[in-house]
Amino acid sequence: MNKIIILGLGLALIAFIAWWFFGSHHVEEEKATMKSNKQSVDIEVKGGYSPERVVLKRGVPATLNFKRTDSSNCLDHVVFSDFGINQKLPEGKVERVKIDTSKPGEYQWECSMNMFHGKVIVK
Repeated sequence: MNKIIILGLGLALIAFIAWWFFGSHHVEEEKATMKSNKQSVDIEVKGGYSPERVVLKRGVPATLNFKRTDSSNCLDHVVFSDFGINQKLPEGKVERVKIDTSKPGEYQWECSMNMFHGKVIVK
């Protein structure tokens, strides 16, 4: 009987891990706020990024305002490899990252350990 219980728990754990890494999850998306011909989005850094997807208008100067409230070392930097940005995110402070919106496209960002991701969409 113990072997059946252990087998059941093991299969449930495997299913959970598969869902966590490979299942589809809801992704928050937010359009930038326009003000004085500039655009910006506030992003909370706490166990990941919220929102994870940001939509920007092409050709308008853009700033992403990252506020890190998570003490995890993984989230202490944000990396935009397409833009050559590797920005430190001090805990409890807002760190502004300027994004080049001259070319439309989708640009990924990630934490320093490549465990958490986000996306900038320039339209």
